[in-house]
Amino acid sequence: MKNKLFNKNLSLVIFILAFFGCTDLEEEVLDESLTGTGQAEVVSGSLAPVYGNLRYVWQHTKNFGLQEVASDEGILPYRGGTDWFDGGKFIAVHQHLMTPSNSLVGDTWNYITATISRAVIAIERLRPEADAGDNKAQDAIYEMVAMKAYLNLLALDNWGLVFKKESSEEISEILRAQEAIDYIESELLSVAELVSDDTDPGRLNKNSVKALLARLYLNAAVYRDPYGSPDFQQADMDKVIQYTSDIISGPYALSEEYFDLFSDDNHSNPELIFALDQRGVLQTEHSRWAYWSMSGDQVPRPEEPSSRGTDAVAATPDFYQTWVDAYGSVDPAEADARFFQENTVIPEELKDLTGVNPTNDENHFYCVEAEQFQVDRGILRGIIWGPRKDESGNIMTCEDGAVRIYPVINRRTSGADIRYVDHNLQVDFTAEGSLHNTGHRFSKYQFSSTATNCCHYSSVDLVLIRLGEIYLMRAEAKLRNGDTAGALEDINTLRTSRSARPEQTPEALTEIDLDILFRESGFELYWEGFRRNYQIRFGKYEDSWTEKDNNDVNKRLFPIPQQAIDGASSEQGFLVQNAGY
Repeated sequence: MKNKLFNKNLSLVIFILAFFGCTDLEEEVLDESLTGTGQAEVVSGSLAPVYGNLRYVWQHTKNFGLQEVASDEGILPYRGGTDWFDGGKFIAVHQHLMTPSNSLVGDTWNYITATISRAVIAIERLRPEADAGDNKAQDAIYEMVAMKAYLNLLALDNWGLVFKKESSEEISEILRAQEAIDYIESELLSVAELVSDDTDPGRLNKNSVKALLARLYLNAAVYRDPYGSPDFQQADMDKVIQYTSDIISGPYALSEEYFDLFSDDNHSNPELIFALDQRGVLQTEHSRWAYWSMSGDQVPRPEEPSSRGTDAVAATPDFYQTWVDAYGSVDPAEADARFFQENTVIPEELKDLTGVNPTNDENHFYCVEAEQFQVDRGILRGIIWGPRKDESGNIMTCEDGAVRIYPVINRRTSGADIRYVDHNLQVDFTAEGSLHNTGHRFSKYQFSSTATNCCHYSSVDLVLIRLGEIYLMRAEAKLRNGDTAGALEDINTLRTSRSARPEQTPEALTEIDLDILFRESGFELYWEGFRRNYQIRFGKYEDSWTEKDNNDVNKRLFPIPQQAIDGASSEQGFLVQNAGY
C-alpha cells in the first residue's frame, strides 16, 4: 500500500511541477551529454535530460504500448493467467473501455508532460548563454522549441489538448482544437528555417520540423473536430505536399532492405530522419520494441543465455487478414519483403516435424556460430526455432562449439503436455486464446547483437520519423486533393523500393483509393506506433476487431488521468475531462 500511495503522490508532484511552475525547485543539472563525453557543459547537459526522457515516452508500457494495443494491430491478453494482466490496463485500452485511472494512459501522460517541462527548463538554462552570443546555445534553443512542439503534437493526438508553456514559473495554458493547431504550427514555423540542417537522425533538425508540420496539417481536420467526420481542406493538403516534397527532394533515400531500418547500425541508414539514438554511452534503453512481442522461450542472442522475449503483444487476426486480403492465394511472406525476412535458415531435411516432438528430438537440430544466429524478422507464424538450454541453463552446443538450433519448446504454458512454441493465428481473451504461444508475433526490430548486454540494452535506434512515412503522407494528401495518379506513383515508389530481396519485392499497384492507401500504411508502418492515428483519420477506429466492438467516438481521445485532474483541482477549469469519461 505504501508503494501505491507513493506512486500516486509522485504522479501528482510531476504534474504540479510540470504545469504549475517550479519556483521552489531547482532541477539538478545532470552530468550527461549527447556527445558521449560525459562532460556536463551547458548545451549538452541541458539537452540530454530531454532526449533521455523521450526514451521513456516511447517505452512499451507507455506511449508505444498505448498506440499499439488501442488499435486493430496489436492485442495483449492475460498470458496464461499469469503474465501481463497489470490491473487490466492493456485489455481495457484494447477494448476502448479505459477509465481515467488507467495506468497505461496515466504513465504516458506523465512522461509526455514531464518531458515538455524538461524542454522548457532546457531553454531557460540555455537562454543566458545564447544572449551572451553563444551560437550553439541558440541553436539548441531552436531544437528545444521543436521538441516542445513534437511532444505537444503527441499530447494533441492522445488527449486533444496541448500545453502552452514558456516558463517554468508560469502556469501552462491549455489549448484545444484550432487554438492548439495554431500554437504548434507557430512553434514549428518559428524555428523551421533556424534549426540545424544536420542530417544526423539523433537530433531534431530542419527536416524533422518539416515532417512534423506535414503531420500537423495532415491531421488538422481530426484535431479541429476530434469526434466528428474530418473535413480535409485543400489548403492543409497543399502544405502537406509542400513539406513532404521538400524532404523527398533532400538528402534521404528509401532503404532497399526494409529490415535494415530496424537493425544494428541503422543510425547511418539514409532513410532515417529522426530516431532515438542508442549508440555508445547512449545505450541506456532496453530492446523493448524487439523483445516485447517475442516468445519468452526464445533465446535471441545465444551469447547472452538470459536474453529472451516476454510473450506480450501479438498481431490481431484482423491485422494479419489485411495482408491475406491483399495478396490472395500468394503467401504474404513471398509477396512482400516487409512482411517477413528469413534469418533462421532451417535445413530442408529438418523442416518436416511429422512425428517429432520435444521428447524425441535430441537429434533434430543444426549448428550455427553463436554470433551468426539471428531470429527471423517481420511477422512470425507457426513453430519457431532457436537455441536450447540444458538442465543447468547453459546453451547446448555442437562438437565444434557452435550453437545447436532446435524447434523452441514451449515451457511457459506446456505443463505436462510438452509442445513446441507455435505462434498460431488465433489470439483473444479466452483462456485458450491467451496462452503464451498464441498469436502471430511482431519481430520487426533486430534483437541487437552489438550491445554489451543485449537483453537490457540495444544499439538499434528507435525510429520515430523516416522517409517511408513521408511518402505515405504525400500520397494521402495528393489523393485527398484529387491527384489519384500522383498518389499511386508515390505508393509504388515506396513499395518497389524494398528491392534487396527481388523475389519478395512488392509489385506495383494498378489502382489506389483511400482503403488501399490505408492498407498500405499498415504494411509499411506496422509496429511503429502509427496505427491508431491512421485508423482515426481514415474513419476505421469505430470498427469492430478481435475482442473490441465499442464504437463510441469519444474513445478517439484517451481520458485525462484522474491524478492530473486532482492535481489541478486548485485551478478551477484548468483541466476539463474529455467527453465520454
